[in-house]
This record gives sequence, C-alpha cells and structure tokens, in this order.
Amino acid sequence: MVRDLSVELCGVALDNPVIPASGTFGFGKEMSEIYDINILGSISFKGTTRDARFGNPTPRIAECPSGLINSVGLQNPGVDAVIAHELPELRKIFRKPIIANISGFSIEEYVECCSKLDKEEQVAILEVNISCPNVHNGGMAFGTSPESAAAVTKAVKAVTTKPVFIKLSPNVTDIVAIAKACEEAGADGITLINTMLGMRIDIARRKPVIANKMGGFSGAAIFPIAVRMVYQVAHAVKIPVIGCGGVSSAEDVVEMMMAGATGVQVGAENLRNPYACKEIIEELPFVMERLGIEKLSDIIGVIE
Repeated sequence: MVRDLSVELCGVALDNPVIPASGTFGFGKEMSEIYDINILGSISFKGTTRDARFGNPTPRIAECPSGLINSVGLQNPGVDAVIAHELPELRKIFRKPIIANISGFSIEEYVECCSKLDKEEQVAILEVNISCPNVHNGGMAFGTSPESAAAVTKAVKAVTTKPVFIKLSPNVTDIVAIAKACEEAGADGITLINTMLGMRIDIARRKPVIANKMGGFSGAAIFPIAVRMVYQVAHAVKIPVIGCGGVSSAEDVVEMMMAGATGVQVGAENLRNPYACKEIIEELPFVMERLGIEKLSDIIGVIE
C-alpha cells in the first residue's frame, strides 16, 4: 500500500511535512551537493534581517549532551542580497514552495522585510521569528509578551498577501496566551518552539564557553518540551501549527503530528547528521505501516 505523506499548510500543498528549520540548512546549497533536496516538504531558509549581519563574536557554538547551544546572532547577507542572489540560486536547486524566515529588531524592520519577500513568487509562507530583542523596548524580545507579539503580527499582516506563521519563543511563562494573541491579530499559523536559553562554563578557564555567555539550546534534549508546547498551543488555536524542537527521527515526526502539528521542522539534527531530513522522509512510510497509518494528515492532533 502506498502511504500518503502529504499535508497542507494554509492552502500550500506539501508532499510531506518535513521541513529543515531556519538556520540549520542555510539556503540549501551545501545540502544539495550531498542529496536531492527536492525530497523535502519545504525549506525554511536562513533567518533574514533588513541589514546584513556579521553575527555575534566567537566562540558561538557549545556542544552539549543531546544538543548544542548557539549564539550565531542571525548572521545573514540582508534581505536585498537574499532576494538578489540567494533566492535565484535556491530556485535552481529546489523547485518547491519555500518558507521565508524573517527576523527584526523593530516593527518597522519586520514590515520592510515582509513586504519585500511578499513579492517573491517561490516564497509561499512568511515565518516571522519574534524571539529577537526589541531595540526600542529595552531589548526585551518581541515574543515575550502577548501585546508585542500581536503588534508584530498585525503590522506584518498589513503588508503581505501570503500566509504568516509566527515563530514563538519557549522562554516565556505562558506560550498559549502569546499564540492566541497572534491568532487574534491575524496570524495564519504558529511555528514553535524556537531554542531554549542555555549556558555552559569552561571550568578550566573559569569562563563561559560562548563569548555572549548564553545562547539558544536545541537538539534532542528539548523534544519533550517542544511536544508539550505544540500540544498546548495546537489545542488552544484554530490555525495550523508547525512543530519543531529536538526532532531527530520519523517517530518524532509522528509524535509531533499527534500532538497537533501539521508541518514538522528538523533543526539541530541536520548539523549532527546532514542526511537527517532525507532519512526521516524515507523512513516515514515504514513507521506509518508499523502504526497502521495510511494518511499522515489523519493523525494531526489525535491526542485529546
């Protein structure tokens, strides 16, 4: 029996739910040299800001058991360079709809990036990362309060015709309240979770491993937290959810979908195993067969 892996996100048809998470796959070029990336459901490309960013000082990666901490600092060439150079190159190697991941340090910056990327034909979904510090509000991340999350959502929705998914930070007290605020402000979907805040210390040097002291912790260790938050949010909103955080196997994809995710992103695992997404997609039909699942979309949110 042929297993049906297809899903739909706000009218965007995907062959399967597996999407490399932003920041772990670049713009696809390097990965395309080791396998045909057209096997993927979609790609969420490198987080893009208005201006080019060199990123944070090094060292900015710290390995941990079952995960890693990164403080890369949104290194990217800026939205104009992404549109002029990266997207035409990506179009040559990937023929499916893509997800544009956007970051900003002010509402105006989010608006400018979204309005520019809205005009790009291959961009099917705008994924707005609200874990960034708001430079006009004491550096507090936009995603830490329902009010600021809603303000970004509303501003971005005013300048785009494409579906907008808001990517939420898990470093909050009540992620459900923030998700609902985004939905009420017009969000078409929610992506969660971004990285947890973590830290490592070099005990010989008596200094933090990362130059910035703290960074985003991702990898298999955060998977149960991600599943819990996806479950909570998916049951509280009526818009689709993309689940991410520690996904590293086909079974993890099924678990995320049962919790309520329609799409599933694979992040840190790509850095540990560059073939991760390909292997997960190839393994999914066998896992479905074992579990008696004919159509993958049937299991979305089956856990009550």
